[in-house]
Amino acid sequence: MTEFDPAPEPDTDQPRWQEGSDTFSRVYDVILGVTSPTAYTDIAELADCSPNTAKKHLDRLTEMGIVRAHRESRPATYERNAGYLEWQDANRVASDLSVEEIVDRVAESRRATLRV
Repeated sequence: MTEFDPAPEPDTDQPRWQEGSDTFSRVYDVILGVTSPTAYTDIAELADCSPNTAKKHLDRLTEMGIVRAHRESRPATYERNAGYLEWQDANRVASDLSVEEIVDRVAESRRATLRV
């Protein structure tokens, strides 16, 4: 019988990103994962791309309202726009549920809050 190690050594040959993922998608995934303003150079490193490419995609995401840019800092920092994500969640709920179902869930949530 062989000994089982529950925490195997990390495989350094394994790529961080799925094959075929484009740079824009990687930058998008990274910015959604950061929780505070982050330098575009750090985002580039996490997204496995050049700093100039990361900045280009982050500026595009800023124009789309997904990201907030802090260009006065050096280097410029970026963070996800929580309001955009909340809107996206609300939009998903609105498309998945009827008005009656939404009203019922809000009422149920209020009752649960009052019981606590």
